[in-house]
Amino acid sequence: MKKLTKAEEEIMQIIWEIAPCTVSDIRTYMVEELGLKKPPHSTVSTMVRILDDKKGFLKHKAYGRTFVYEPAVTKEAYSRQSVQTLVQDYFGGSMNRLVSFLVQEEDLSLRELNDLMEKLEEE
Repeated sequence: MKKLTKAEEEIMQIIWEIAPCTVSDIRTYMVEELGLKKPPHSTVSTMVRILDDKKGFLKHKAYGRTFVYEPAVTKEAYSRQSVQTLVQDYFGGSMNRLVSFLVQEEDLSLRELNDLMEKLEEE
């Protein structure tokens, strides 16, 4: 799976939330839901075409000149790949080192760690 730029990932987050959608739907969501300034149609359209044609993250259906986009990659699959890459690149492939880091940095409390361990034991 190819890696997304920050801007591409932001667009994918929107598409995962509202799909199926058009470029106009994405732009409207950016303004109404995220409170951002409306980006140019051409900018969003170019990014969506890259996500569709070049990176394979989207698929589309054409209705005349209007394209309706849907994710070709689930958010869960991308999340899994991102975490695996993070663990490989920064923690030597060790999930234990990642969890230890989170506990040491106080990003993960002992209570959360215990809850996580209980969930793992259930599976």
